[in-house]
Amino acid sequence: MSPSESKVYFAGLSTESESTNFPTKIGLLFKHLKPETFISDGDLVAIKMHFGEPGSHAFIMPMYVQKIVKVVCELGGKPFLTDTNTLYKGPRQNAIDHLNTAMGHGFVPGVVDAPVIIADGLTGKDFARVKVDLKHISHAHIGSAVNLADVFIALSHPTGHIATGYAGALKNIGMGCGNRAGKQAMHADFKPEVKEKKCIGCGECARWCPAAAIVIVNKKARVSPDKCIGCGECVSSCNTGAISIEWDTPMELLQMKIVEYAYAVLKNKNNKIGFMNFLTNIVPDCDCLPYSDTALVGDIGILASCDPVALDQATVDLINAQPGNQASRMAKNGLAENEDKFRAVWDIDYTIQLKYAEEIGLGSRAYDLKTI
Repeated sequence: MSPSESKVYFAGLSTESESTNFPTKIGLLFKHLKPETFISDGDLVAIKMHFGEPGSHAFIMPMYVQKIVKVVCELGGKPFLTDTNTLYKGPRQNAIDHLNTAMGHGFVPGVVDAPVIIADGLTGKDFARVKVDLKHISHAHIGSAVNLADVFIALSHPTGHIATGYAGALKNIGMGCGNRAGKQAMHADFKPEVKEKKCIGCGECARWCPAAAIVIVNKKARVSPDKCIGCGECVSSCNTGAISIEWDTPMELLQMKIVEYAYAVLKNKNNKIGFMNFLTNIVPDCDCLPYSDTALVGDIGILASCDPVALDQATVDLINAQPGNQASRMAKNGLAENEDKFRAVWDIDYTIQLKYAEEIGLGSRAYDLKTI
């Protein structure tokens, strides 16, 4: 292994005994990250998850997560499973619906041995403003529970994605830990426009505007373009749809913003971090959709690393080395056996996120793969 390579550990699915079954391998793989070096007695440990959208089935199974929780507890850590509320309307837009979704998918203490905490609170307003001063994001809005945790562990389910081509650890960290306004800031550079017919003059947008750019005039919201900083708080505060969600950031820029948010999440963790990608049910779309399409390739195994960039690079390399599933969506796109699986579906250069993450110091694309 060269000095610039990061260690990535791999466990396959093959098993011939109880001592090598898949759940057991998960715990063993996590221990290869030497969690005793970054988890101390009493540490609050955020385990970033995606609990799946109702109707989907490809998300990481709760029984797998429990194996990580067990190791954390053995080291004296206090683990909790977490995610942030969605920007779009749906069953994970607020903490109550989000928690009900998680419970419905089996993420309950009796199964995972840890509580679920929605990181940005009841309506996405519980956040920390983290200064990063990178190319596109000056301050990131990160869910408070994630920001306050002593240790951050991301368990990610790699999939294809309509806007980024590929979604793995970096997207789970960046987009997944931003509060609702942070998600809007990643998705669009915009100055909000108020639809007067829908505006009821409730003042919620003005209340949450950090730049005091909104006032209520004749029971309608008015935005001062000169004061507006485009943070998106008004969008996430409006309950009538008078200030609509924007999704117009170019795909290349969206990937870079996500990476900058990932930087904000990890900035204050002092290397008390660990990451695992579960290469199972590798579907064309992310787990935010209310369905899971046929997998692009067969199940491969699990990867673990303390470097999220190396982890994602190893993930796409392993997936692209597999024969494509001829029953999947990409087969309809004329996929060759070893062609790039994600580009075959979405025709998006997802390597932008990997290259940029390496550029800003989140990790290395060079890796040394160790099979356990």
